[in-house]
Amino acid sequence: MSTAQVIDGKAFAAKLRERVGEQAAKFEAASGRKAGLAVVLVGEDPASQVYVRSKHKATVEAGMESFEHRLPADTSEAELLALVEQLNSDPAVDGILVQLPLPGHLDEQAVIASISPDKDVDGFHVTNAGRLAVGQSGFVPCTPLGCMMLLTDRLGDLSGLEAVVIGRSNIVGKPMAQLLLDANATVTIAHSRTKDLPAVVKRADIVVAAVGRAEMVKAEWLKEGATVIDVGINRMPPAEGEEKGRLVGDVDYAGAQGVASAITPVPGGVGPMTIAVLLRNTVVAAYCNEGLDLPEGTL
Repeated sequence: MSTAQVIDGKAFAAKLRERVGEQAAKFEAASGRKAGLAVVLVGEDPASQVYVRSKHKATVEAGMESFEHRLPADTSEAELLALVEQLNSDPAVDGILVQLPLPGHLDEQAVIASISPDKDVDGFHVTNAGRLAVGQSGFVPCTPLGCMMLLTDRLGDLSGLEAVVIGRSNIVGKPMAQLLLDANATVTIAHSRTKDLPAVVKRADIVVAAVGRAEMVKAEWLKEGATVIDVGINRMPPAEGEEKGRLVGDVDYAGAQGVASAITPVPGGVGPMTIAVLLRNTVVAAYCNEGLDLPEGTL
């Protein structure tokens, strides 16, 4: 029984961040300022605090300016929208990211809609979703774009391949399907209401699992030689003697290794790509905002 090759997202992300750093330095030389990313965190959500710290560190390491705005959990929507408006008009800020989830009294859609589409480096604004849907250039959510980079690096031309995306979120599933469609794959979006999900997945040359259910996709669901991108990150209950449970994806990794030709691990697969692509989007935004041409094919 052959063992699937591991798609090393950590190594790919490190190379992407290196290229981003090179373009950030060229941007600074050309424009006289650093590319700038503003991150807004409302409240004290522990996971969000970890993400924001990681993003700050990575932004600075890439030679860009990091603007952090930490607001109390009881910040009003009007105050948050006023801050976003201020960042929209600040020429030092190229990308704006409002860390989700927001406290319950704030309307996430209204906040995302208030971000300038040209500074929406998360790619969540309805304008950018529309641009992606009709094939115009715009910002694409970081996780699916990172998945796409790993897929094209592994497989090259995706034309004619059958792809199944499990999950239909606006953040991963829908944009992932659109990117695959743009690459001339034949795409099925599967979800919790899909009839006979194993049979649907069995057809796929490419499986992207993004449902948030630990080890849901079993080895026997997979077509021999499929390429598997596992977006899920789930913490299992700790076993006896363990302080924290292990992290697993949405795919039964051990089983899938005997069937797939290649698979992303969890952790170390898709996760590192998300921040690397965020930095990439910020540099692209900086070039656009200054009216400069980004050298083609660099990012």
